[in-house]
Amino acid sequence: MPGVKAAGGCGGQDPAWAGGQLLRLPAGSPAPRAWGNRVLGRARSAAGRRGVSSLCLCWGAATSLPCPLRAAFCGCCPSGGSGRARQRWESWDSLSWWLWCVWELTPFPFSLQFTPSLLRPGQLSNVDLNEDVRELETELPRPYPNEIPHNEKLLSLKYESLDYDNSENQLFLEEERRINHAAFRTVEIKRWVICAMIGILTGLVACFIDIVVENLAGLKYRVVKDNIDKFTEKGGLSFSLLLWATLNASVVMVGSVIVAFIEPVAAGSGIPQIKCYLNGVKIPHVVRLKTLVIKVCGVILSVVGGLAVGKEGPMIHSGAVIAAGISQGRSTSLKRDFKIFEYFRRDTEKRDFVSAGAAAGVSAAFGAPVGGVLFSLEEGASFWNQFLTWRIFFASMISTFTLNSVLSVYHGNAWDLSSPGLINFGRFDNEKMGYTIQEIPIFIFMGVVGGILGALFNALNYWLTMFRIRYIHRPCLQVIEAMLVAAVTAAVGFVMIYCSRDCQPIQGSTVAYPLQLFCADGEYNSMATAFFNTPEKSVVNLFHDPPGSYNPMTLGMFTLMYFFLACWTYGLTVSAGVFIPSLLIGAAWGRLFGISLSYLTKGSIWADPGKYALMGAAAQLGGIVRMTLSLTVIMMEATGNVTYGFPIMLVLMTAKIVGDYFVEGLYDMHIQLQSVPFLHWEAPVTSHSLTAREVMSTPVTCLRRIERVGTVVDILSDTSSNHNGFPVVESNPNSTQVAGLRGLILRSQLIVLLKHKVFVERANLSLVQRRLKLKDFRDAYPRFPPIQSIHVSQDERECMIDLSEFMNPSPYTVPQEASLPRVFKLFRALGLRHLVVVDNRNEVVGMVTRKDLARYRLGKEGLEELSLAQT
Repeated sequence: MPGVKAAGGCGGQDPAWAGGQLLRLPAGSPAPRAWGNRVLGRARSAAGRRGVSSLCLCWGAATSLPCPLRAAFCGCCPSGGSGRARQRWESWDSLSWWLWCVWELTPFPFSLQFTPSLLRPGQLSNVDLNEDVRELETELPRPYPNEIPHNEKLLSLKYESLDYDNSENQLFLEEERRINHAAFRTVEIKRWVICAMIGILTGLVACFIDIVVENLAGLKYRVVKDNIDKFTEKGGLSFSLLLWATLNASVVMVGSVIVAFIEPVAAGSGIPQIKCYLNGVKIPHVVRLKTLVIKVCGVILSVVGGLAVGKEGPMIHSGAVIAAGISQGRSTSLKRDFKIFEYFRRDTEKRDFVSAGAAAGVSAAFGAPVGGVLFSLEEGASFWNQFLTWRIFFASMISTFTLNSVLSVYHGNAWDLSSPGLINFGRFDNEKMGYTIQEIPIFIFMGVVGGILGALFNALNYWLTMFRIRYIHRPCLQVIEAMLVAAVTAAVGFVMIYCSRDCQPIQGSTVAYPLQLFCADGEYNSMATAFFNTPEKSVVNLFHDPPGSYNPMTLGMFTLMYFFLACWTYGLTVSAGVFIPSLLIGAAWGRLFGISLSYLTKGSIWADPGKYALMGAAAQLGGIVRMTLSLTVIMMEATGNVTYGFPIMLVLMTAKIVGDYFVEGLYDMHIQLQSVPFLHWEAPVTSHSLTAREVMSTPVTCLRRIERVGTVVDILSDTSSNHNGFPVVESNPNSTQVAGLRGLILRSQLIVLLKHKVFVERANLSLVQRRLKLKDFRDAYPRFPPIQSIHVSQDERECMIDLSEFMNPSPYTVPQEASLPRVFKLFRALGLRHLVVVDNRNEVVGMVTRKDLARYRLGKEGLEELSLAQT
């Protein structure tokens, strides 16, 4: 095909016989030794699973290979090496290698693992390893599918990257040069206006969620309470249990249906998806208006349905969606363009506003504007600058002020501003709840406990998620599971309340819905305080209820049951967060810890267990989500007491260190289970032995500066490659090699050029083709039309298109000898989507993309290389 050259170090494909299967060195493959090491590593890994000696495997594999590849495996060749080496080769029998091949390649039915697809759960993924070695197993008759590892060992090819690097082509530079200083000031003012609008709307959405949840949950609890009070005297409490479970299951069913059938990306808290978006991964539908509507309605129904969830986590996702919509000045879902903020219609600007929206969501949830900024920095934003910090802080302050003002008016305290966040931890008075130096080791020990419990929570949730991926993949099954969890949660709460005999006096209590049950007149059941309330109010009660409000048995049983309920609930097809359930679990066992201390040692410093409830809440949340800096500030701002900053920091650091020793944090774990090519801050520490040549993708599809339209259409229509970036080269008609690199052009840019017919006839190359402006590209952003929707006639296919004006003439490049950490740092720090690999003559030899870097990670046994799957 004209204009398309396969760049790489190898011009052809050299067959090699290894392990009874034909393997081929693809074009552009690395050196034979590196190739052989990769094959041998794969063989050793498989042999370890079968129990075959790696030493026998090495010699057996090498004696089965041709001479050039034997050197690649073990660094010596029996036919051309020394006499001692030849004797060493001949002394080993290759029988072990052939036995391993028979065992490894035989399609035993009991060794199959069915891995669900991310697009179509429950079906096998079509795995395309896309590596330098391709095993042609499809040529052999196999009665069973190939064994595919589970999603944690795969990277999905369905995820594309965002363009966080501006394409400085002629159109971009001409527009920037036309903008004077006054215009730049106008653009900066618009940025601040957008941040203010983000804060206001995020605060209003939080108010709406809080008010609706308070009224609907209050109505449900009043109905159930009256029914329980009625049947406690008459008998027949089973009807009350049935009523409670039915109400919960019915409400949760509606919330699960709208998520499972309308917008599945609205499930969960949304924090992993926003982390991936800010990292540079394009998650489909994650910041659409429909997602926001389903997220808001879903979280209301989840909390009202009595699930072990919180409404604070989804506020981060909601704020991000609000920011993405406002900053673009239009809604693609509603097909309305307000013709404002057109300058910000690109991924770079949109990313910064989404960071502000995430921070505004945290601020509205906890009343912690500084914590919101730090959360966006620590957990979300991959790219940061000083001016962005100020704008994000401004959006966070506006968000919490809006929420505080509206809720204060709603609660009748218009001038007090007494509702800074969706959850208000209340004030921790230093005189009553202060701490001393000798309590610091105790707090550190609580951090250890929180880290262990958090690791246990994450491990259990991991296996639950794997079970859901494999077996509960149909929407109807997901809805049934959500209803089952809601009913079980109600049943567990009812049984524990019924069996509890922990009665406390009502006088002086602040319990909203006191249940008497079998307690004496003037008393209420303290177990009902925890279960018969929204999780936010239960947390506050555990923080501030006076000593003696709960006995140890009540707290112990509640901690145990709520731990497993929260673990089971996270991952359901509902909109819900894990922040508040984690705080509630930690507050319960933390208060139990404080009560135990007061029993063991008599002293005034152990008098109030509320501070231990606070430390336990921080330890449990830190052990699950593994946040340190931002969570410390969030807890400080939510409690209104800077004095607790130091012990909270120690608790969170300890919980993170202990938890990381066992498993990863909950959000990172779910990102891996979704097979997202997420790039961490640094490359794996043991990856210096790899070079750009070994990790790059080859062959590369290149375009000429003046290219035939038919060639461009054919390349974009090729579903087997699905490339999104194409190096532009000056090809030499007298040579088959690709000439020097001249630029880089994106698929989206080519789509716009074809849509607007920006080309001329071959016979009239001297004519000037149609001019486009950046506005034409921004109008098509972000949903560029597919190539199949663009009609190109046969005559138009013979026309020519000049890419000089639209390509990026200065793309980032890296030499093929660069180490993987250096390539990773350049790619990650600059937010690149494509990094061109060139040789010493500036000729294209490969391309590094996000998936090429994300596939290498540090595992428990060293550097791991993940497979790529078309899922």
